[in-house]
Amino acid sequence: MNTLAIFGISALISMVSSGIVAKFYVWPRLGSLGRNRALAALVAPQMFRLVGLSFLVPEVVSPSLPAAFAAPAAYGDFVAGVLAIIATVALLQGASWAIAGAWFFNLWGSADLPLAFYNGPHFGLQPGALGATFFRDRDRACASNKPCADIRISRSARIPKKRYEDT
Repeated sequence: MNTLAIFGISALISMVSSGIVAKFYVWPRLGSLGRNRALAALVAPQMFRLVGLSFLVPEVVSPSLPAAFAAPAAYGDFVAGVLAIIATVALLQGASWAIAGAWFFNLWGSADLPLAFYNGPHFGLQPGALGATFFRDRDRACASNKPCADIRISRSARIPKKRYEDT
C-alpha cells in the first residue's frame, strides 16, 4: 500500500476515534462543569504540544525531515503549548482575561495545524521522515528515545493495587 495512503488512513482513523471519545465521554462530562472549568478541561491536553520540539531532535526524526517543515511545526507547537499552559491556569484561577487567553490559544493552535498540512507537501515531506514523532499525537511518550512498543506494553501492563489497612 502507498505510504502516503497509510499515513492518511492513520490520521483519519485517529480523528474519528477522537470524535467518538469526545461525543460519548468528554462532552457529557463538560456539561456538568462551569464555563471556565470546562474550557480548561478542553485546553489542558494541548499543554503537551511542547513535544513538537522533538521535530528538532536528530535522533528522533529522520535526517531526511526538511528543516523548512520541522522548524515552523516545532516552534508553532511550542508556542501553542505555552499558550495552553497560560490559558489553563488563567481559566482555573478565574482571571479576567482568561476567556480572551483561551481564544488566543485556539486561534494560534487552529492556524498552526493547517500551516503544517500545507508545509508538508510543499516541502516534500515523506511520512517516514517523521520518525518517532509520527506517533506523538496518539502516544506522546514515543517522542523519547525509548521504543514506542515498550511504552505501550508498560502502559497496558496490569499493576496490582496495593491494599492499605487501617493500623
